[in-house]
Amino acid sequence: MTNHWVDIKNANLVVVMGGNAAEAHPVGFRWAMEAKIHNGAKLIVIDPRFTRTAAVADYYAPIRSGTDIAFLSGVLLYLLNNEKFNREYTEAYTNASLIVREDYGFEDGLFTGYDAEKRKYDKSTWTYELDENGFAKRDTTLQHPRCVWNLLKQHVSRYTPDVVENICGTPKDAFLKVCEYIAETSAHDKTASFLYALGWTQHSIGAQNIRTMAMIQLLLGNMGMAGGGVNALRGHSNIQGLTDLGLLSQSLPGYMTLPSEKQTDLQTYLTANTPKPLLEGQVNYWGNYPKFFVSMMKAFFGDKATAENSWGFDWLPKWDKGYDVLQYFEMMKEGKVNGYICQGFNPVASFPNKNKVIGCLSKLKFLVTIDPLNTETSNFWQNHGELNEVDSSKIQTEVFRLPSTCFAEENGSIVNSGRWLQWHWKGADAPGIALTDGEILSGIFLRLRKMYAEQGGANPDQVLNMTWNYAIPHEPSSEEVAMESNGKALADITDPATGAVIVKKGQQLSSFAQLRDDGTTSCGCWIFAGSWTPEGNQMA
Repeated sequence: MTNHWVDIKNANLVVVMGGNAAEAHPVGFRWAMEAKIHNGAKLIVIDPRFTRTAAVADYYAPIRSGTDIAFLSGVLLYLLNNEKFNREYTEAYTNASLIVREDYGFEDGLFTGYDAEKRKYDKSTWTYELDENGFAKRDTTLQHPRCVWNLLKQHVSRYTPDVVENICGTPKDAFLKVCEYIAETSAHDKTASFLYALGWTQHSIGAQNIRTMAMIQLLLGNMGMAGGGVNALRGHSNIQGLTDLGLLSQSLPGYMTLPSEKQTDLQTYLTANTPKPLLEGQVNYWGNYPKFFVSMMKAFFGDKATAENSWGFDWLPKWDKGYDVLQYFEMMKEGKVNGYICQGFNPVASFPNKNKVIGCLSKLKFLVTIDPLNTETSNFWQNHGELNEVDSSKIQTEVFRLPSTCFAEENGSIVNSGRWLQWHWKGADAPGIALTDGEILSGIFLRLRKMYAEQGGANPDQVLNMTWNYAIPHEPSSEEVAMESNGKALADITDPATGAVIVKKGQQLSSFAQLRDDGTTSCGCWIFAGSWTPEGNQMA
């Protein structure tokens, strides 16, 4: 979410597309109803089904599944043709005026740089014309034929109401009615909030769905405004925290990127991931990428990470291709995976093709499940008749079920949809032999490290050099991990302008602005800096 649940009450228009908030997020959806009841907002729903959200909407428009980009592009064309956009906002706060390279283009549904054999794009032409200082050239009058504004107009020109009706199955009059509602929020005193969920993200073009909607909001001037924004409705509690901490196949904590196999040294990696400002004077907080990265490596490896060994850069894995869960299960199917540790996840119940998932798990040597519940995944090998008709005698996978606590049985933090860090306290003891996830992972890690120390093995440095300085190593507290994520000073931190000490050695940091790239700060996740300061726990 760019805004927050409660902020939806400030909207003049709420658009639900790619989600069913009334049924899937009933508590949060109250704020959409607040907007209707107390702010006179209209609620419109665009969905292949007439959902429970549609049942309380002011207007419903049907759409053929998977055609969202055509629909949204048609909205863009309507806004441009009818001059229903916030021109002042568009010129000042978007890239509309920036001039794109001459060799960039698009035709027949493809952009320049497409390699048909590899089915990949070379994006080297997807950038701007630069001046002598390396900044993007711009035309604030929006007249230059190669500025983003005019290329956008050219690109969406094909999505007329008739074409939208043909592609999306949305009746022309219904589509135009939606456009009218959305266009009204181009006024300076009105905003629209777009709510979406897995109905958009789970498409192979999910990112493009969201980007197209974001372009609408930028044209209308609805970003950074009360009652506006691009608002994802997360699937369940703390999914936002999962992405914040980098639990994706090509991510590191704080939305940093895992190095690829082409980035063989630290400088190559930092150069590829540290952007330069497009315009003179532009805010560029990702320009601090080296500070974020080095501080994270100090949190990972402590004194073992030094400038001489590039802060342990060689100890990080280097990816050659994406290893998301879909790819991983394909590898299981092909017999390329020996074991699978499944923590807080239930793929047998979550993935679309249960029989295929069970077939993949059946080819493993071992499966470890870490979950408070006895899930379908942990029992995939059991025959339950028509509910799970398998031949258990032919499944040789050894299953280790490790019962864990749930959130109410431990102290800790979650990140809500609005990206607030929230702290919760233990409400009850866990039943039976259940342990916290931290205790389970610590037990695995400490045993592995002992085995590496005594017996050796492939790539030992990553395991042997990892810091694990918790008061009780096999039982790290949530408070210790939270403080480590926030970060601390490893030496006195001084103000570059005055030389005055602003953070003493050993103190917690108060902001990511205090991070350094010289090894004098450690921080497990830079966006969490400021959550546990010298004054204590600052979480909501």
